[in-house]
Amino acid sequence: MIKTNKEKVVKWSVQGKVHHPTGGNYRISYDGEPCVLPATGGISYNVKVGDSAFGWSGDHVEPGVSIKNENATENAAVMTFACIGNEAKVVSGDAKGAKGYVTGMHGGIDHVLIYFKSEDLENLAIDDKIMIKAYGQGLKLEDHKDIHVMSIDPDLFEKLGIEEAGEKIKVPVVGIVPPYLMGSGIGSNNAHSGDYDIMTEDMAEIKRLGLDKLRFGDLVLLQDCDNTYGRGYLKGAVSIGVVVHSDCIKAGHGPGITTILSSKKPIIEAVIKDKANIADYMGVE
Repeated sequence: MIKTNKEKVVKWSVQGKVHHPTGGNYRISYDGEPCVLPATGGISYNVKVGDSAFGWSGDHVEPGVSIKNENATENAAVMTFACIGNEAKVVSGDAKGAKGYVTGMHGGIDHVLIYFKSEDLENLAIDDKIMIKAYGQGLKLEDHKDIHVMSIDPDLFEKLGIEEAGEKIKVPVVGIVPPYLMGSGIGSNNAHSGDYDIMTEDMAEIKRLGLDKLRFGDLVLLQDCDNTYGRGYLKGAVSIGVVVHSDCIKAGHGPGITTILSSKKPIIEAVIKDKANIADYMGVE
């Protein structure tokens, strides 16, 4: 097992509310078609981690439950310190006591996304409070100082099946994304919060690369993508991320990727697997 500083990583609390969808969601597609579609926020009853990220009659669809804190600075803390795989617990309303886990962070709208079982979704309501045991920021790989870790629960990290090969690590992923496909969100000065999108206007290229099969929760490798101190192109850099929201109709957008590993050096390698999804590691029913 890869040696980490897991025992020194602080576990603390952040909290948000189930966030009501906002706006009328009138959008123009990259083909110039005006659309009114479900988008971000609320509770997605029939869209969950492990499902396809493509084909939904929606835009930037967020699986499961979307939460936010009304206070902007407090929500920044929720977005930054909630990590994929963290335990989430409902602390108000009819679903009080129900437990789920964080599946991603969606920048721009600034939502944290959470999986709950279907029966718990039925009892949840807008404005119900959900507390997260925030655990993961500050995680380090003791023997791989050039690899940055972010936004993943240490317990989930240990389940990913990562192997060491000298200076390098080998990470199971379902696919490899070339840098020219990374769009909305690139240029951000902080990769520890939110996501950025795989552009999908050129579906022929997406299908050629096999990326049309991506599911919410899939791990992917981003080629020549540096997410160590922001999001940008760097030849030889490598990042690993998780698919957090669906495909989109808007130009420059597509399935969102929250990054969990990054290095400026080519020392992270992909091991292609049919199943490399957090739903499998977390035991989603």
